[in-house]
Amino acid sequence: MNNNAKEEREDILEGRNPVFEALKSGRQIDKILIAKNDNKGSIARILSLAKEKRILISEVERTKLDAISSTGAHQGIIAYVAAASYSSVQEILDYANERGEPPFVIICDSLNDSHNLGSIIRTAHCCGVHGVIIPKHRSVGLSAACAKASAGAVEYTKVAKVTNLSRCIEDLKKAGLWICGTDADGENDIYSADLSGPIGVVIGSEGEGMSRLVKESCDFLVRIPMKGQINSLNASVAAGVLMYEVVRRRN
Repeated sequence: MNNNAKEEREDILEGRNPVFEALKSGRQIDKILIAKNDNKGSIARILSLAKEKRILISEVERTKLDAISSTGAHQGIIAYVAAASYSSVQEILDYANERGEPPFVIICDSLNDSHNLGSIIRTAHCCGVHGVIIPKHRSVGLSAACAKASAGAVEYTKVAKVTNLSRCIEDLKKAGLWICGTDADGENDIYSADLSGPIGVVIGSEGEGMSRLVKESCDFLVRIPMKGQINSLNASVAAGVLMYEVVRRRN
């Protein structure tokens, strides 16, 4: 890891789409910074909505945005937001109940790449997942990079942070969910395993996969068939393959 890299922050949103989606969703925004002389196209649409909501807007030099940015891809706009709004696990289950659907939850075991988490949240939203669960420690959170990678999906997807992932899994099982872990040594492939009904899918961390305790907490393990010389997928890609297989079964 580059020691000179900027620490990702959870109090700012960067990029046109994440800021616009945050405005649309009603998320509390304290202030918006835009680059001077950059108020056309999608920026104009954002500014119009921000003015309707009486949000403070400041024009600054692009170099100031560069200095604040942790992603290096602010697209001429940065928004200061209230602390990232996390949901509780119970709120995720209640949301599934309100929709009259069996719970569908994604559990991320210590992801360390914000882009992977953001991509997973984006796909989860598209697949109708009721919520994503991440651990409080040894995991990335809803940073600016995560929000940008999610293309705004963080504004519409419930994300819960829990202190103990294994204990959370046991609580989910008591609530009626079957917990499916992803592992190269899984007893079934994703096409023969039962992925119907209330389910929680565990995605392991990049490189290391699931931790021992989390793995032991799963009801069953599945593997994704691999045909090439490389025997693993990127975490967000693996998550996407599994989520859409669950969607296929539900449809």
